[in-house]
Amino acid sequence: MRRYLRGVLQLTWRNYLIAAYDALATAAAVMMSFYLRFEGNGFLDRLPLLLRILPYFVLFSMVVCYVFKLTVTKWRFISLPDLFNIVKVATVLALALTVLDYIFIAPNVYGTFFFGKTTIVIYWVLEIFALGGARLAYRYFRYSRTLSQARNLHAAPTILVGRAADAEVFLRGVESGAVKRVWPVGILSPSRSDRGQSIRGISVVGGIDDFSDVVADFERREQPIQRLVMMPSAFEADASPESVLTRARKLGLTVSRLPSLEGSGETPRLAPVAVEDLLLRPSVKIDYGRLEAFVRNKSVVVTGGGGSIGSEICDRALTFGAARLLIVENAEPALHAITESLAAKFQDAVIEGRIADIRDRDRITHLMTAFRPDIVFHAAALKHVPILERDWGEGVKTNIFGSVNVADAAAAAGAEAMVMISTDKAIEPVSMLGLTKRFAETPMRLISVRFGNVLASNGSVVPKFKAQIEAGGPVTVTHPDMVRYFMTIREACDLVITSAAHALTPQRPDVSVYVLNMGQPVKIVDLAERIIKLSGLQPGYDIEIVFTGVRPDGIVAARPNEPPLETLRNWLATLDKAVGSEQRDVIVSVLKEAVPEFKAGAD
Repeated sequence: MRRYLRGVLQLTWRNYLIAAYDALATAAAVMMSFYLRFEGNGFLDRLPLLLRILPYFVLFSMVVCYVFKLTVTKWRFISLPDLFNIVKVATVLALALTVLDYIFIAPNVYGTFFFGKTTIVIYWVLEIFALGGARLAYRYFRYSRTLSQARNLHAAPTILVGRAADAEVFLRGVESGAVKRVWPVGILSPSRSDRGQSIRGISVVGGIDDFSDVVADFERREQPIQRLVMMPSAFEADASPESVLTRARKLGLTVSRLPSLEGSGETPRLAPVAVEDLLLRPSVKIDYGRLEAFVRNKSVVVTGGGGSIGSEICDRALTFGAARLLIVENAEPALHAITESLAAKFQDAVIEGRIADIRDRDRITHLMTAFRPDIVFHAAALKHVPILERDWGEGVKTNIFGSVNVADAAAAAGAEAMVMISTDKAIEPVSMLGLTKRFAETPMRLISVRFGNVLASNGSVVPKFKAQIEAGGPVTVTHPDMVRYFMTIREACDLVITSAAHALTPQRPDVSVYVLNMGQPVKIVDLAERIIKLSGLQPGYDIEIVFTGVRPDGIVAARPNEPPLETLRNWLATLDKAVGSEQRDVIVSVLKEAVPEFKAGAD
């Protein structure tokens, strides 16, 4: 009862208007059912008792409507589940009338059935019509007004590309007004079962191969297509996304995409199509329910939260329900940008941003102790391989001692886990040394997650290729046979959180390093050619591809070594002295001893 009263107190004036309408609709349905059943045959005789009963029944109906959430459901978004709730309400009220008639009135007051089965059935039908009809009419009114406004705003005639299920989500966004200045006129689906069908009044006018013909047909009808919206399913291999994008650009169409809504809770919104969208297919299925259960109401710290990976981890943690977030970043512009962006998007969460360098042990310890996180995601690192080949000392300071500082501070603050973002490149053995030290030295569960190239992240090969193409070339590739694994930033970050959730289960294997499944590897030269073509140019003619030779990179360690604690302490002490005196040979020697598989660059 207390919970019910709290809910009533939180109702807005719109909810009270809805409750008033539902009460009037119920009263009208009862009166009309009596009139239709007893017209000319005892209606006036029954009316006095009916009017005494009706106020109490209407009050009861208001409670039932609230319990089934009719009072708090927005009419403009009325949907099939809401219609089912209307049927449930009508059924409950009809059963209540039956009990009232058969148990209380008939034997004790009226002497015979007062309502009767026929009256109750008529009431049930009228109640559904009264509660549902107005809601559907209002939704249609808003739908018509939205479409009318779209026409008046000169919305662009738009072709949707993708399967019917994706298109239906987008069309709902158009109807609700979430997507503006777009006027869908047809759908191109890669699925043959969609052909000839209609989704929310918009016809599937053909398949992907019919793209040019469909655009030409609308041109002949003096309704030229201006925009193309690609659904998530339009980026699957059988949908030929590169071909669609190339033809759309030749026709001068504005091309947008609808990001996947799975697990994001976002309303549909359009985004530009980037080259990265066409370079990857989803590699794994992610259990978003598990991630939400793991993160919800937790306090999370993300170091390097202003970077491409760190900022996405911040976003995903809040999406999955984190209650508090502390962003640690040493670049002021990046910290300001990510804090402002997240604060506007997640208004219910507590979001703090702090300037700090992970090399500053006292500062990191103070921040962690004050915030007391449940989970720490450590994304701050120096990761550009050629730079660190020259400046080993800076890599040691940040990637080893900085990680030690973060791990020690997380443990001291009582965090359940610290997740270190690692890599499959030469920088990994350095990060692994910090990981091994912390895994052996602290009682907390310390996890390292490795993955390769993340599309559009800082330092990724894709932005590098795009910049080289914009400069007129050449595009530089190390070797014709060189391959890499790729995934999107969102995929990588969701899998990072998944690894943390897996590591904290009681049944987890006793491991500290997780390697993300990144699908099939891609030849770098093929990737370069593909990006050049998607930019509207020809490889070897407009843009040259030059092979520069393989760098003396490090190799990926399959599993961490676990040397004795005293050995780890000696290595760290030696590294500390070597960094201070800039003794590179000593640094390389210690790293080789710590990770026997490690192959350093030229001494």
